[in-house]
Amino acid sequence: MGKSTRRVAVVGAGMVGAGCAYSMINQSICEEIMMIDRTYDRAVAQALDLSHCMEFTSTRTKVYAGRMEDCADMDVVILTAGANPKSGQSRLDVLEDAKNITRDLVSRIMAGGFDGIFVVAANPVDIVTYLVREVSGLPRSRVIGTGTSIDSSRLKTLLSEVFSIDPRSVQGYALGEHGDSQFVAWSHVTIGGKPILHILSQHKDRFKAVDLEMIERRTKDAGWEIFTRKGNTQFGIGNALAYITRSVLNDEHKIIAVSAILDGEYGQHDLCIGVPAIIGKGGIEEVLELNLSKDEERKFQNSCTVIREGINKLAETV
Repeated sequence: MGKSTRRVAVVGAGMVGAGCAYSMINQSICEEIMMIDRTYDRAVAQALDLSHCMEFTSTRTKVYAGRMEDCADMDVVILTAGANPKSGQSRLDVLEDAKNITRDLVSRIMAGGFDGIFVVAANPVDIVTYLVREVSGLPRSRVIGTGTSIDSSRLKTLLSEVFSIDPRSVQGYALGEHGDSQFVAWSHVTIGGKPILHILSQHKDRFKAVDLEMIERRTKDAGWEIFTRKGNTQFGIGNALAYITRSVLNDEHKIIAVSAILDGEYGQHDLCIGVPAIIGKGGIEEVLELNLSKDEERKFQNSCTVIREGINKLAETV
């Protein structure tokens, strides 16, 4: 990480990978991006297309195609390649395919001498992130999943519409599984520093139409709404990946809700789940433990159970 040239590999040159690379180019996050895909020609085509942005950006980013075995000099490897659920399936339904894809990719990347940080977006992201750590053998701090970062962003967008404010004035998190068992930690959501629960209790008439359960449900279902309408999500998750990577490369110490492997935090061990964490040059510098309400704690434990069952199922098929 001490090199002056910041290098990032994007594994999976589809919609999410291309969206991530495009975000990194426009935000001048790194100096080099290597696009990798199982179809090498697609990686070449995406690299060429992305390289044609440079006339219109403030800085130049070198973009080129490569292979899994070429990642030794990369600071960050972003994994977007995975199995996509079909109509009627959940993210957990593609676990077996995701396992096979992830094992192959990570084994080849590590065999090439990679010793940086993984940022994972492939679904089911909490379990895939756990598997990446298992296969790579890297410290838990150097394997980060996008987790509920995108869900937390969706939550802030929904609240910004309800309260007619900039979403960046909202602080709060969706926690747990990036999936059906996720939940909003309402006890920690603030608007302009003021707890949302206090705002609603103090202005009952003004905000009597605000339905927190509906907002929580729309937060959880937002990805599926996009997926069913156009077949994929791309821009939000691509920017989330770029945001996490920027915090790593610039050592920004941003607090982001990511998939982190727990080792005692929240009373959990050997489990990967969406929680707020400080992201810096070492990867996950610290997991933040929120004081959850009893109901939130129950929901968190339920989400842990869902993810652990997935991890156990994955172990049974090894």
